[in-house]
Amino acid sequence: MKVTREQAAENREKIVAVAGKLFREKGFDGIGVADLMQAAGFTHGGFYGHFKSKDDLAAQACRRAFARSAENWTALAESADDPLNAIYRQYVSERHRDAPGKGCVFATLGPDAARQSRPIRQAFTAGLESLVAMLTKLAPGRSAAAKRRTALSTMAEMVGAIVLARAVDDPALSKEIIDAAVSDLTA
Repeated sequence: MKVTREQAAENREKIVAVAGKLFREKGFDGIGVADLMQAAGFTHGGFYGHFKSKDDLAAQACRRAFARSAENWTALAESADDPLNAIYRQYVSERHRDAPGKGCVFATLGPDAARQSRPIRQAFTAGLESLVAMLTKLAPGRSAAAKRRTALSTMAEMVGAIVLARAVDDPALSKEIIDAAVSDLTA
């Protein structure tokens, strides 16, 4: 049965979406192409009709997830009285900590990204620049450089807080990390 271009595009989007979730849950090396394709409802054989390699898929999945984060932050900023605090509280939260498959790619795959291929690292660079640009627009400061510095340190604190809160096996310490970061960011 021949697949239309529209159906092929829909299939590709489904694969990218499923891969993005599974990479965030299992890591880049924690799941293979066959399992990714099966989870998306397709056979392994169809993979190379859509992607050059697993790294190509991973880079596309990261780009898509970063774009979704930017969309979510934009919507949150537009609807909140205090956009920065709204972003901080949504990002540094128990809900985010407990849902790595739906959460930020930086907090789930950031440490792995340093050991990945150039396309994946390029996706991370572009994603970071996009989110930092959003934070820079909202950040306090007298100059563009001061606002960017604040945005970069804010992003690092938010990501670091979620990484640490997920890494520890003590629920009280995990909550303490989240509460401390939120308190610092919203002060």
